[in-house]
Amino acid sequence: MLDLVQLRSFVALEQMGSFTLAAEKLSLGQSTVSQHIQRLEASLGRTLVARDTHRVALTADGLALLAHARSMLAIDGEVRALFAESSLRGRLRLGVSEDFVMSRLPAVLEDFVRAHPSVDLELTVALSGVLYQMQDNGEIDLVLAKRRLGDLRGELVYREPLVWLARDPERIRRDKVLPLIAFPPPSITRSVALEVLDRHRLPWRIVCTCGSLSGLTAAARAGMGVLVQPRSMVPPGLKEIPAGALPPLEDVEFVLVPSKGADRKLSAALSAEILSNVKTLQGQA
Repeated sequence: MLDLVQLRSFVALEQMGSFTLAAEKLSLGQSTVSQHIQRLEASLGRTLVARDTHRVALTADGLALLAHARSMLAIDGEVRALFAESSLRGRLRLGVSEDFVMSRLPAVLEDFVRAHPSVDLELTVALSGVLYQMQDNGEIDLVLAKRRLGDLRGELVYREPLVWLARDPERIRRDKVLPLIAFPPPSITRSVALEVLDRHRLPWRIVCTCGSLSGLTAAARAGMGVLVQPRSMVPPGLKEIPAGALPPLEDVEFVLVPSKGADRKLSAALSAEILSNVKTLQGQA
């Protein structure tokens, strides 16, 4: 019989990509997580983790085990919830800005659903400004989105700088008019970029507009122009334009904003999961 504690360490290791972060996530020592993986490998007679890379990667056998490990942990969570008097139940409407969805949300949702299997999540992905409008209209219970510096709404999750990105920064710097790839209004990153360019009297033009980050990333990878993103969320294939080539951008803040009419216990539980995951990932930076 496989050990659920060992499987929990195995799944956390896959989520976080390192023994150190997996240990922090589980509030265990790094050596304990390592022992869990070694014992799991011994019980199966297979190598599950490739340890010769900077970021821990699963072997083919590890990938084969992963879906089963998640299923077993999910069943364990469902059984515990069934017999727990304080088990959370109900529906929570969560609104998330797309850049967070593309980077950190999967691990958050996986842990939350495993811990609270009786909670139904309704996920909305949109621009931060759109999410705030939907929340004002009573359509969302909890928003995880960006805010400008000086905006006091919500609980601060973390703050980081925005950066200019391009496939070929050297070519972009030679352009007389800066080609921009941007979300449509009311995008916060768009507003920050245009304000700083206008303040420094730098000519610009929007060469591609898209409401999807995957679409914007594709345009940037095709060499169409410059994309602005938080530094920790730089898509693969793009490079940060060196300091001095373009004026610096202000930081943005990611915040949690619960609605007044939302279920407080559900909102608090998901907020705690988000804060815990982000705190662990921030420790990696």
